[in-house]
Amino acid sequence: MARLTAIGPRVHRVTSLRRREAMMGFLFVTPVVLGFVIFNIGPIIASLVLSFTDYNILNPSPRWVGLDNVRKALGEPLFRTALGNTLYYTALRIPLSIAIAFVLAVMVKRASLSSRFYRSAIYLPSIVPTVGSAIVWVVIFNPQYGLLNRALGLIGIHGPGWLTSPVWAKPAIILMNLWSIGGSFVIFLAGLQDIPSEYYEAACVDGANAWNQFWRLTVPLMTPTILFNLVMESIYAFQVFEAAFITTGGGPLRATYFLALYIYDNAFRFLSMGYASAVSWLLFVMIMAFTVAVLRSSERWVFYGGGEQ
Repeated sequence: MARLTAIGPRVHRVTSLRRREAMMGFLFVTPVVLGFVIFNIGPIIASLVLSFTDYNILNPSPRWVGLDNVRKALGEPLFRTALGNTLYYTALRIPLSIAIAFVLAVMVKRASLSSRFYRSAIYLPSIVPTVGSAIVWVVIFNPQYGLLNRALGLIGIHGPGWLTSPVWAKPAIILMNLWSIGGSFVIFLAGLQDIPSEYYEAACVDGANAWNQFWRLTVPLMTPTILFNLVMESIYAFQVFEAAFITTGGGPLRATYFLALYIYDNAFRFLSMGYASAVSWLLFVMIMAFTVAVLRSSERWVFYGGGEQ
């Protein structure tokens, strides 16, 4: 009886402590939640409503047009050009960024002595301001005195105009954005470090060489991380904007005119907020459809361990 009497106050203290911790947690996340509700949820709902209207910010009264904005976008040649450029960029950017980040993570993990230097060097470009990095790449891509064409000239290759060429402008934007894959690289590196070393020791005992270990062990165990980076990279790729806006403005000959630039021009140059909102929601639907397709396909190729897939 005395023992039960002593346990009662202890349980009460633990419950009170947990309640205070929960209250402090809610207190700390309240500014973030309020900021999201006020500055994110509000504009999202407003853009959805405006997407069904003909709204010019100079005219305070939107006019309801229903799905006319969507029909206008689907029949607009410039929209189709922007959509084609975005799909081209996405189709090349996603596999290249994932493959390069993954390979770099594997190489850095094996370079145990100098891994800190390599980690910093690879991650650093991802935190450089976009404007600064874009200006650097403009100098690198310069057809006369740019570092890239000079390096190609050393091996007898005459470099193209890059940002001034309709053929090479999109590959140049892709190459520019591949420079900042530090986020995916860090996630891959964390995933590699979570693989138990006993797996590799057992593979060595079974006679597996480094190549077989990579394809039969590392890649399957990293598929959940690959899936995560695939979804995140696809979201970023569909919304490509800063690099093209700063370096080419959508040119030359609309070669780098992506959907985000198309939305920006209609919203802030032509002040057609209703139409821009409709195109934004079309872009959202495309991103959502691609993400759902990737998640559905993951059941066939993502290995979560424990014999389940």
